[in-house]
Amino acid sequence: MLGEYRISGRRASEIAASVEGGVVAGDLAPGHVLPPMRELANHLGVNPNTVAAAYRTLRERGVIETAGRRGSRVRPRPASTARGSLRVEAPPGVRDLGDGNPDPALLPGLGEALAAAAADYDGGPCLYGDAAVVPRLAELARAGLDADGVPAGPVAVASGSLDAIERVLAAHLKPGDAVAVEDPGWGALLDLVPALGMHVVPMALDEDGPLPREVERALRAGARALVVTGRAQNPTGATVGSRRAQELRSALAEHPGVLLIEDDHGHAIVDVPVHPLAGVTERWAFVRSASKAYGPDLRLAVLTGDALTVDRVTGRQQLGPGWVSGLLQRTVAHLWASGAVDVPAVARAYGERRDALVRALEGRGIVAYGRTGMNVWVPVGDETGAVARLLQAGWAVAPGARFRIASPQAVRLTVSSLSAADIEPLADAVAAAVPPARPVSYG
Repeated sequence: MLGEYRISGRRASEIAASVEGGVVAGDLAPGHVLPPMRELANHLGVNPNTVAAAYRTLRERGVIETAGRRGSRVRPRPASTARGSLRVEAPPGVRDLGDGNPDPALLPGLGEALAAAAADYDGGPCLYGDAAVVPRLAELARAGLDADGVPAGPVAVASGSLDAIERVLAAHLKPGDAVAVEDPGWGALLDLVPALGMHVVPMALDEDGPLPREVERALRAGARALVVTGRAQNPTGATVGSRRAQELRSALAEHPGVLLIEDDHGHAIVDVPVHPLAGVTERWAFVRSASKAYGPDLRLAVLTGDALTVDRVTGRQQLGPGWVSGLLQRTVAHLWASGAVDVPAVARAYGERRDALVRALEGRGIVAYGRTGMNVWVPVGDETGAVARLLQAGWAVAPGARFRIASPQAVRLTVSSLSAADIEPLADAVAAAVPPARPVSYG
């Protein structure tokens, strides 16, 4: 069963170390089945409870996984190559629609906000022992969350959405736990969960967000956390409407112990309302980033949640970076307070490009999705071939493999850099590269 490798040890810690050593050395490859506990106990001359304790330790460390009567096996190793590396480099003369960046022309200038933050800083710099969240930023963030119906809760600040989500997951879950995520979904999140030693449970979705039956299936299967994108889901543009939100709340109400994380990906770039799910479960977090509307280099996201979750996040943060730069917080607070982003105008700019492309593709028999946000998701039968043919035609697009687990093949097109004159030539190129497909749910 284990080839030449022999597990050794008399104590649980020694047995666990022996197995982990075999995994690290490559002698126990991912998927290798470990001996049944009683069999290994007899071989080592120890009590079966000792082996059970060793296996439990290995599960908690994310080294092995147990699937009932199918036994325990070495877990697949966390991805060491990020999905973001599965991109197509755009050579000279090729338009890059795969980078996922916002339109720089729609980002606000930072000069005034940085100057205001510097002047404020001169009046009272952040020092060791000060509050981790600048009061003005917390005030503005909480007011915006209140207006959107997000339940009351303390405010924390992280270095972007992914940092916030990682901290919330780590606050409650351990290696080996299952996390339900959207499929297709945010590639960075699909990398993060296994990198934490946790299992990804994919949930299919449609243009209204995760399908209720998929959420129920994931929760019944033992998912301990659920991550949902409320608006402008990456890569599909899905947005959770009021009816779908009610359905998802009903499903979550049956599992109050599940950790709910909501990522408001469309904040300040879409003009459709957010319908929070927060408050149904005991533990929850709502994350809102400044990156898409104000600039990716503003590595800042605010989050709120139940008191225990936010306390654990901020407590652990104090043992690492301590806080997110007060200068950066003051800058974002000034941008928010001054109305630096004209949200209706930005939403209209992205919407006109996105909707025009979806219509042009539909006119050529190509199914495309993009309800909100800056991306269009196009199902294809041959992802690799479609990407290659579009590259030859002068368009670099993102392969769907960056965003998929079990969902069908597709490509993602970011509309940020498109002009009205680009729509028809791009639609012609996609039609030539992609055979017509029937409409599908993303799962």
